[in-house]
Amino acid sequence: MYLVAIAWAYVALMMAAAEALSPQGTILGAFITLMLYGILPLGLLLYILGTPGRRRRRRAAELAAEADAGSHPPAGPAQGLAPEREEA
Repeated sequence: MYLVAIAWAYVALMMAAAEALSPQGTILGAFITLMLYGILPLGLLLYILGTPGRRRRRRAAELAAEADAGSHPPAGPAQGLAPEREEA
């Protein structure tokens, strides 16, 4: 997945450089080319393709939190200590 993203970013960067260095091109045109052909679609693609991994990590964290919550003894008097005696 990352190899395709790197290649896509490289091609978009080269397109923007060609636009900026062309006699008819402008820096604004290069910026727009970089945004519309590179950063925006690449960000969307990586977000969509990263969804299963984010979901898997969230579920693992929830399961770990549930397992951790059930492993502690119930709150109450300290174990191993005798309760305080009242003076009469």
